[in-house]
Amino acid sequence: MTHLAVSFEIGTDDRRRLEDVMGPQVSVAYLPDLCGAARAEALAAASVLFARNTGKELDDAEHGRLGHLSLIQFFSAGIDYVPLHRLPAAVPIAANGGAFAEPMAEHALAMILAGAKRLVVEHANLSRGEFNQFTPTRMLQGMTVGILGFGGIGVATAKLCKALGLEVYAINRRGRTDQTVDWMGTPDDLDTLLGASDALVLSVPLTARSKGLIGGRELALMKPDAMLVNLARGEIVDETALFAHLKANPAFIACIDAWWIEPVRHGEFRMQHPFLDLPNVIASPHNSASVGGWRSVALERAAENCRRVFHDETPLHLIGADERSYANP
Repeated sequence: MTHLAVSFEIGTDDRRRLEDVMGPQVSVAYLPDLCGAARAEALAAASVLFARNTGKELDDAEHGRLGHLSLIQFFSAGIDYVPLHRLPAAVPIAANGGAFAEPMAEHALAMILAGAKRLVVEHANLSRGEFNQFTPTRMLQGMTVGILGFGGIGVATAKLCKALGLEVYAINRRGRTDQTVDWMGTPDDLDTLLGASDALVLSVPLTARSKGLIGGRELALMKPDAMLVNLARGEIVDETALFAHLKANPAFIACIDAWWIEPVRHGEFRMQHPFLDLPNVIASPHNSASVGGWRSVALERAAENCRRVFHDETPLHLIGADERSYANP
């Protein structure tokens, strides 16, 4: 019998969902339930490991016993905080691409709407007794949304934006897609995307190549009243450059969901500059994926990718060398 090992805690209902996806021909072992020889045997018998963060879930000896696996599947789409360098180089690693795409796309749209309709700034004005009824807001219809990183999140965001009449410009590594867009480019076309976007959504993984990708030069190429929406990782944007740009361009809006130093990845929340004091910042605590009940959807999507291995199919969302080498440097 083939075997799946799960290295993180999963509740009873989600265990049932996972086992339903895998089917009766795949046995599932939950490593948190086991210890000693039983845990070692379960890991040795596994063809696939399903993990959240192997750095916290496996000890040093267990890291050295993974070379026989056909796949290490992670629960999250972003795994730059996982010490991937401790995993066998020959074992394929899959992120859970698109796991939380739909809720994150809604969050992106909510931020764009809040910026265009001045919801946050006028709430603050009303609290001071200012009733700015005739200060113009903006229509989304006819705007151009740029999407940097056209994977699951980008595609889901594009669908919502198209429904509201926005044009969609997008970039992925291949420069092509079967989705409905108005313009498609590669990373070499970033400057074109920046200049065209009324709202720019960042949904790329953090790699050595994407770290600091949006700096002072790139921000200067954007429209003075553009909106920058970061759902990905704070480090993709130069923090100091963004703060300076916001101070110098009060019509420019930064919608920040992903921060530079965050509790899950770094153990604390802090920033180098007081972004929350600026009126042209819309902030959220990286909760774009924290929708009630969606964890089960994400788990099923990861399970479906594990299942592909047991059916001799190539798993999806395999990470490349750039992501693998950068993660948790």
